[in-house]
Order: sequence, then structure tokens, then C-alpha cells
Amino acid sequence: MSASSLRSFEYLESLPGTVFNRLYQQPSTALAIFRRMLTHLAKSFVMAMLERDHALSLLERLHVLSTAAVNAGQPRAYTLTNPFAASLRLALTGGGNHKSFGIPCSTPAKNPVTIAELDNIARRQWEGVLGYMVGSTGIDLSDSRVKLSHGVRTLLQLGGLVEVRGKKVEITQDGFAFILQEVNAQVWTVLILYLENAESLQMDPVDVLAFLFLLGSLDLGQDYSKTTLTPTQIQMLDDLGDFGIVHQPSPTSTRFYPTRLATTLTSDASALRHAPAGFDSALRSADGKGFIVIETNYRVYAYTSSQLQIAILQLFCRLSTRYPNMVAGKITRESIRRAVGMGITSDQIVSFLAAHAHPQMQKNNPVLPPTVVDQIRLWQIEGERMKATVGFLFKDFVSAAEYEAPCRYAEEIGVLVWKNDARRMFFVTRHEQIATYLKNKPKSLKVAQAG
Repeated sequence: MSASSLRSFEYLESLPGTVFNRLYQQPSTALAIFRRMLTHLAKSFVMAMLERDHALSLLERLHVLSTAAVNAGQPRAYTLTNPFAASLRLALTGGGNHKSFGIPCSTPAKNPVTIAELDNIARRQWEGVLGYMVGSTGIDLSDSRVKLSHGVRTLLQLGGLVEVRGKKVEITQDGFAFILQEVNAQVWTVLILYLENAESLQMDPVDVLAFLFLLGSLDLGQDYSKTTLTPTQIQMLDDLGDFGIVHQPSPTSTRFYPTRLATTLTSDASALRHAPAGFDSALRSADGKGFIVIETNYRVYAYTSSQLQIAILQLFCRLSTRYPNMVAGKITRESIRRAVGMGITSDQIVSFLAAHAHPQMQKNNPVLPPTVVDQIRLWQIEGERMKATVGFLFKDFVSAAEYEAPCRYAEEIGVLVWKNDARRMFFVTRHEQIATYLKNKPKSLKVAQAG
């Protein structure tokens, strides 16, 4: 500590505590004391205690810490929970015979799978899942190597990511938001859905969750033995293989490979090579840049040959022309209304277009033409403020009494949509029962069908 700092330190030490309480009301004072007056060790103590309450709350919620029994009047004491402390000690020291980090195969595979092949398998399977969600039949789903089981399709339905209407699969609002997520978040979303339905599949949720964390600790490119896995975990290998999270050379193989989707579950690394944000390997062009150009006349040009990119654009664009490396189309009222009808919001559409705009458009401020953005939002609002109902209009009643009786009857049977007492008019969705009612009480009126 310098001489000037020492003198100021001695002066501050001589001040009463009430002065410090007033001084520390100013953040600038607290920061100056922290920077100039504290030793490195003292700073470490302060930083460790600064967010203590939040840290303790987190540790308690995760059952890492437990409150120790203390006498009345004594400060609260904490201790590590025994299971966590024992397991972490084994993990850090490498002791024990728990085999919870997987058992690498002791014999080399006849046809070892390379990391590049694992990346291709993971990308192909995951793109197949996304392709199924956006309703594309051309995204590797015709490829015999990509097989989406009935369980995968059911899981996406149960999670509200897709809706099946007849034989047609339609993406939902949650599903479109899912596609816009970073790929690690996508994987965890699917895995949480899997966990939530584990008990209905007669699977132990603890066993399932433990295996997921195990996959996150495995090494990419290494093959692991299935001999130490439980029956639940063996079943999980088949299910997770459909998502490209693991790969088995064959159903009867005694080994399996974790893909990059698995090994990055508990890390911040990218889940797919060349996929820094979201499923960029599918949602961006080959050189990793945006690919969409939008003009003020609502024309859209997408420089891509990816079936997935094209399928996503078709959710809210009317595509009219296709070249080997480009598709062209237009954003129309009908295409936006169709997307809104599937639950996709205008904000999601705008976010997607901005995120994947061509580099030339990225130079603009704002990136997207304001007229296009405003119109997309207006088309959504238009649908929200106006709803067409097919039905029948009853009008031209001679008297109020003649009008009130059938109107009241329509309301009682639940077919009344609208009424205007002043003009003696009402609108219903079904007319058969009203007509029968009126035949028994003949009146002079007109019935007009409205659509």
C-alpha cells in the first residue's frame, strides 16, 4: 500500500461507524473503497459474500446444501448434503468403482465411426425432426437413413410443438419458437418432454435424468459399452437415436457413440459443428451468412437450396419460382393469415426474417423494410379484430313482441351470435329449430342467409 493510501486508510479508520454508513449510501464511495483500500484477499472475501443470498438459495434448491441443526439464537449453519459431497469427491479424485462416466469399449470396432460421420448423423436426424415439424416431405424424410419413430412424432405432439389434423402435420406457435431457439436449448426442450413422459412409459425418471447427465460427460468419437446400462437406459438409446443424440451401429450392437448433440448437453459449446446459434447449419446458407432478401413490394428472394429453409419460408410466404440455389416468392395477406392460423405470430415471423437477412440487408438500419414489418403485423391484427361466421339473419319483425320471442329462444338453445333490439334483427348459426319454432307461431318476416 502506498504512503498516500496508508494515510487515507489511517484517517478512515478513525471515523465512527455512523459516518461509514452514510458514506456507503453512494455506490461510487463503495467502489472506491473496494478498489483502493482492500487487499486482494479482502476483495476475494467481499466478492464471495456479495451474492451470498442468491448463491445459498440456489444451492438449497438444488439440494447441494442443507441447513444444519443449531441452538436457538445461533446463526444458521449449512453443510453439504452427503450424497452430493461423496459423489463430487469421487468425481474430482477419480476414485471408486461407480462406472457412472461410461465404460469405453476395450476392443476396437470393426468399422469405427469418425467424428465427421457422427456430426453428419446428428445433423441428418435433427434436420429430419425439424423437417417433420414444418411439414416438409422433402427433408431427408424420404432418405431411408432417417427414421422418425411413432414415439418421436407422439412426443412432439404431446409437447405442443406440432398438431396433427387428419394426415397433415402443422407446426404450432410453440413449435415455431422452438425452431428459432439455439440448438442446445432445442435438445433440452425435447429431453424435458421425454422426462415428463417417462413415468407413462414405465421408465424411472431418476434413471432417465442420470443417463442424460452421463451423456453430457462422454467424449465425442469414443465408443462406449452398453453392458453396464440399465434396461431403462437401453430403451433410451433407441429413443435418443431417433433424435440423433446417440448412434448405434446396429440394434444388436454392444456399443454406442454419443454425438455432438449429447456431449454438449452440460456445456456451453455448440451442439452441432458450424451451428453457432440455433440450427444454423440448416437455417443459414452454406457460408454461414443470412440468405433472405426482402423488397418493399413484399417480394422475397432466398439464396438457398436447403429443403428445411424452403419449408420454413413456405410457412408464411407464397413461393412461386425455384432455381438450383434460389427461391423467389412474396409475402401476402393470405400467407400471413395462414401462418397466424397455425399459431405463428407476426413477431416470430419478423424475428426470423431479421435473423436470417442477407448481409446486404444487414447493412440497412432497420434491417427489414418498415412497410413490410408494419404490414405483417397489421395482417395479424386484422384477423384478431374480425371474425367471419356463417349463419342466418332474421329481420323485419312487425312488433317487438314478435321479435323478442324467437330471439330469446335462439339464445336459450345456444345458436344466437348477434342481435340488435333497436332494429329487431338477430343472427344465428343454425336455423332449423328457429324455423320450426316460427311455424308454430306464423309471423311476417324474412330470412336472409349470410356468409
